[in-house]
Amino acid sequence: MSESHLREQICTLAKSLFDRGLTHGSTGNISARTEDGGLLVSPTGTSFGSLDPGRLSRFDTTGNLIDGDKPTKEMPLHTAFYDTRSAAGAVVHLHSCHSVAWSMMPDANEDDFLPPLTPYGIMKLGRVKLLPFFLPGDPSMGEAVRGLAGKRSAVMLANHGPVVAGKDVEAACNAIEELENTARLSIMMRGINANVLTQEQVRTVVAKFDVEWEA
Repeated sequence: MSESHLREQICTLAKSLFDRGLTHGSTGNISARTEDGGLLVSPTGTSFGSLDPGRLSRFDTTGNLIDGDKPTKEMPLHTAFYDTRSAAGAVVHLHSCHSVAWSMMPDANEDDFLPPLTPYGIMKLGRVKLLPFFLPGDPSMGEAVRGLAGKRSAVMLANHGPVVAGKDVEAACNAIEELENTARLSIMMRGINANVLTQEQVRTVVAKFDVEWEA
């Protein structure tokens, strides 16, 4: 994919997320690998609803900002995923409502944040790690992701929002939407003796779709 096409794709997908209420105001950030191994990143203080392809922050292969506006303050989150997951081609971070609400539940599972309600959350995300609360922009968030040693493609920042890495920007956006939708279903089913997937069914999905799961 050419860089100009990638720039347009980032902005188009970001606007789609914004238009459907998956993030709001100037929240959220998104990045993607370029063909030469650099990065395109949404600038700080920008809205997903109006990203300008020509003003995306452009980093070279050594991590130097070479063009565009000042990048998001959450760069440590993004670089932590790229540095620990060689297959990561894009990273998306949202402030999506239902996933944030689910992170506040006192019984939220730190090692397996999303209940096994459908196969799709398992297929697209694997097991999601719930991380503790950090102040926005705190580099410790990146350190926490590095501490997972590349074993998770998705984390949930408590009281903040999800972060997902994917093979490309479309895959990362699809996966983070699945995270939000599963969190929404979890809230809808809370207090109800719902028929969640059994452990055997989960194992079958993991094996069938070659999901990273045991970490």
